[in-house]
Amino acid sequence: MGRKKEEEKMDDAPVEKKKIIKDLEDLPGVGEVTAEKLKKAGYDIEKIAASSPYELDEIAEIGVETAKKTIAAARDSLEMGYETADKILERRKDIGRIDTGSKELNALIGGGVETQSITECYGKFSSGKTQVGFQICVNVQKPREQGGLDGSVLFVDTESTFRPERVKQIAEASSMDPDAVLKRIHVAAAINSDHQIILVDKAEEMIRAHGIRLIIIDSLTAHFRADYVGRGALSDRQQKLNKHIHALQKLADKHNLAVYVTNQVMDNPGIMFGDPTTPIGGHVLAHAATYRLYLRKGKEEKRIARLVDSPSMPEGECVFKVTPKGVTD
Repeated sequence: MGRKKEEEKMDDAPVEKKKIIKDLEDLPGVGEVTAEKLKKAGYDIEKIAASSPYELDEIAEIGVETAKKTIAAARDSLEMGYETADKILERRKDIGRIDTGSKELNALIGGGVETQSITECYGKFSSGKTQVGFQICVNVQKPREQGGLDGSVLFVDTESTFRPERVKQIAEASSMDPDAVLKRIHVAAAINSDHQIILVDKAEEMIRAHGIRLIIIDSLTAHFRADYVGRGALSDRQQKLNKHIHALQKLADKHNLAVYVTNQVMDNPGIMFGDPTTPIGGHVLAHAATYRLYLRKGKEEKRIARLVDSPSMPEGECVFKVTPKGVTD
């Protein structure tokens, strides 16, 4: 009898309503000043929900324990969890592809450089990595029926390789207005790895304001390689690189844009037979890149592309050319 009454009391107890969070100030531990700091760093409720407590503490200076509560509240408000595969399929129908200029190269990677993905090209100098980047800088601005996305470009230059003259040459070969093409490419020269990370973290505003559909980083690993020297710095380098590449993937998913990164290489002395060329970045980058292409130079204008890794396409090779007019078959 006593238990029955107890159960009735529990049934009658008012259900606690979930607090609706619309602004950053509604989150626990976030006041006006903290909210302003987070907004300046490009954080919204969704980004806070996907953050780590240490990352949030570093930006907002609210303490790790408070950051845990803030993140928990953000996640609760978004009702993060599972979704059915048919919804994911529906979302993937929005995926666009950028023509590389070569039908063979397009076929190798499933139709062109894909949105919601990271495409990585690695290879030695003069293998065509940057040239492919210049070509898709132009092609992304074309309408969809011509292999573009009618979008603009963010170009993060880490090795002083960006050449507007070359972009102009490719645009003219495509019968496009070169001045109009150059105006839709927003270039930033990163001075070190920290600056490179900040440029990506603060890219959200640029993406919204300018209709960015392609982000290029040429090269992704150059500064990390220079800033973190020796085995003692390897762990820190890989952690920062991991965080950086995941920030790029979040932007690709959220804004349905393509990310194209180039990567440096080194010769692995442990490989006695075959090609010793190994990309920088280790397993962190190998797992993060959706499409991984190894480019090498052939005779004269020819370049050989090998698809090393892809979730949907088989490994294979193709030959394309880098000519004064751009990338062609």
